[in-house]
Amino acid sequence: MNQGGLGEALSTSCCIAGGGPAGMMLGVLLARAGIDVLVLEKHRDFIRDFRGDTIHPSTLELIHELGWLDEWLELPHQKAPVLRTQTGEYDIVISDFSHLPTRAKYIAFMPQWEFLSFLARDAPAYPRFHLRMQAAVTDLVRDGDRVAGVRVETPEGPREVRADLVVGADGRSSTVRAAAGLAVEELGAPIDVLWFRIPRDAGDPIDPMGRFEGGQIFVMINRTNEWQCGRVIAKGTLEQVRARGLPAFREDLARAAPFAAGRVDEIRTWDDVKLLTVRVDRLTRWYQGGLLCIGDAAHAMSPVGGVGINLAIQDAVAAANILAKPLRDRALTMAHLRRVQRRRELPTRVIQRLQVMIHERALGPLLRRPPGARVPIALRLVRRFPILRRVPARLVGLGVRPEHVRSPLAGAE
Repeated sequence: MNQGGLGEALSTSCCIAGGGPAGMMLGVLLARAGIDVLVLEKHRDFIRDFRGDTIHPSTLELIHELGWLDEWLELPHQKAPVLRTQTGEYDIVISDFSHLPTRAKYIAFMPQWEFLSFLARDAPAYPRFHLRMQAAVTDLVRDGDRVAGVRVETPEGPREVRADLVVGADGRSSTVRAAAGLAVEELGAPIDVLWFRIPRDAGDPIDPMGRFEGGQIFVMINRTNEWQCGRVIAKGTLEQVRARGLPAFREDLARAAPFAAGRVDEIRTWDDVKLLTVRVDRLTRWYQGGLLCIGDAAHAMSPVGGVGINLAIQDAVAAANILAKPLRDRALTMAHLRRVQRRRELPTRVIQRLQVMIHERALGPLLRRPPGARVPIALRLVRRFPILRRVPARLVGLGVRPEHVRSPLAGAE
């Protein structure tokens, strides 16, 4: 990766705040098109616990279009051609990706740091790509009513970066969008998620799964040697869960996943359980003069369906497709930024509406479901009519408006 120090002042065509999936993908695609890009990431490395690691068929198709798929599939990952859930005695496939019109007909579960490190390793092929770690964007620089750059805190002290375009890809707690004063529409989320890990044995199930039992909702993702587990709880009930005690928490997991009952003691303290505060929101406008927000900085997603990382990457691809030429020609206008939002706003709105509906009509009732209650009708229908599994597979696997790489390759025009 092209990583150097930041001088007292630096200028670039595009400065991207945030080295997550959206920021790294946009940076690589713009550099591939011959545009000077600087990605600023506040952390020392990409390693984080419990980040989105579900790479959907739509994203795998993009990786194929870039010529990276064979190399990418050599990284540690687990393939999930179906998603399933278990409730009581029923083991139900709820999504079947085998019918999608893509080369990879499965979800790949890969630690996010592997994916980001892969992009960073590929980036040296594009000499205009620059990545600076331990560089936290703290504020925007303005020239009149236009954003003209960012202020950055580094180990060497504060710095200033000037740019034709600043992109906020710094997550749902975005410093960039807060500094810009962009209005946020809150859609609300009645759930939170507790994440933790337990060891996985060779004889355990292979596929990722949801497990519903007596008002308890667990999600379990196969990470080869361990299960990454999430327990869905009603928002604001963390202290109630803790008040019941860690033994009760372990017993709930053992009832929901009996095959793992002998390993629940690996959850030794509450420090092993991390809270994800679920938010669903979106900016009413994603841009200002000289500024664009994408990914979670533009629209925070629920973990339902694992769509967040994939929507963020789709945003990045659309932004590269639309902005590459005007950035290279130094002809960027507000109209170009508006086109990015118009292109990506419909998919965002549709998926968020579906997530809110699932929160209200599925997860909420399941959390209130007494032991021994009948299997929910939606699950009964999917179990009885396998063709229905294609509907969630299409929405999750491809999304509403899948993007394709159309940004030019420098020197290929």
